[in-house]
Amino acid sequence: MKRRNEHVPRGPFHVVNKFITKAKGARVTDVEGNTYLDFAGGIGTLNAGHCPDGVVKALKEQLELFIHPSFHVLLYESYIDLAEELNRLTPGDHHKKTFFLNSGAEAVENAVKIARRATGRRAVVSFERGFHGRTYMAMGLTSKVKPYKNGFGPFPPDVYKLPFPYYFHSEKETPEEIDAQAVKQLETFFLTEVPPEEIAAFIMEPVQGEGGFVIPSANFVQKVKNICEKNGILFIADEVQTGFGRTGKWFGIEHFGVVPDLITMSKSIAAGLPISAVTGRAELMDAPEIGEIGGTYGGSPLGCKAALEVIKMIETQGLLDRSEKIGETIESYYRKWTEELPFIGEGRRLGAMAAIEITEQGSKKPDKLQTASLLKKIHDRGVIVMSAGLYGNVIRFLCPLVISDEELIEGLDVIDRVLYDS
Repeated sequence: MKRRNEHVPRGPFHVVNKFITKAKGARVTDVEGNTYLDFAGGIGTLNAGHCPDGVVKALKEQLELFIHPSFHVLLYESYIDLAEELNRLTPGDHHKKTFFLNSGAEAVENAVKIARRATGRRAVVSFERGFHGRTYMAMGLTSKVKPYKNGFGPFPPDVYKLPFPYYFHSEKETPEEIDAQAVKQLETFFLTEVPPEEIAAFIMEPVQGEGGFVIPSANFVQKVKNICEKNGILFIADEVQTGFGRTGKWFGIEHFGVVPDLITMSKSIAAGLPISAVTGRAELMDAPEIGEIGGTYGGSPLGCKAALEVIKMIETQGLLDRSEKIGETIESYYRKWTEELPFIGEGRRLGAMAAIEITEQGSKKPDKLQTASLLKKIHDRGVIVMSAGLYGNVIRFLCPLVISDEELIEGLDVIDRVLYDS
């Protein structure tokens, strides 16, 4: 840690101040020989677990052939194979095309570029509490100021934000009322901020990740999509955290009965290797001219090979069904916690994308200090979990989908003991 502090800026944060030496599946080992259960999953990058055998084997084989000639210089088949697979797996029967980048933020930036190029419009709309990355356009789309945007402005123009339903914290009584209010604000927005004919795209996380695992209703998402279709606005689904089985389906948007025009993805696409993708309607993806989208490292051979193996794992090992079973097990715990512990405000999930919200006892007021205390105690007992939400008072579960029943129960029992001892 002394060397880390001397040679690395303070900006990059750490959930647990431990140095890892090896990892497999859902378990990691530090330099002192301590073993932890990983319920953070590389912030959602490890749906397939640490070091899956098929991925490791494919990477070793690829390393013996070539590492990175750059797709813009020489083509390689794995890039085409992966594009074809994602075109098959993403929602919708229309003709799709896919290209690759390195990170979720890059995918978001390029989806915006494509939307603007295809529509000839400039404005882009995101939603409150949304997180879309740390590059400048992505920061502009992101809602949380600290730590992501503080002191880094100005941000790109023609970016706007709209309310996103948060049923637990709303003053309205029913989800239908909350949805209606949000939709009404959207319609007012067209009159007071920017007319719909100037908007290229709306971008939405099917479940808000960093925002606190906030899940909208299908009714709300469908109404937003209908408004987009009515006004020639493209709908971008940001699946960076919700993709590749996390919610019990290949992509989170599938739960809402909506087919997006463009989809961004990264994180768990390749078991932790840096690769991201934009998949969309072929006519939209072809709007940029040759050379107008791309990047030196985008779609690296190693990333493509790893992603192909991850897709194979999800299909052959039934990880979509497994995601729902993991979520059901987590839910069985948080139902008890919300009934018996006054500081657990709510539990919520979509598939294995699950979270509990920590509040001051007897109220819905976020309790960030209590959350930090709970997380430290959980870490000290060998389970790695993370917080989320604008106030940092949400504990999120992102355990690998390959976690065994025994490991899952072991980790949840640790959390259970910490919560009841607090």
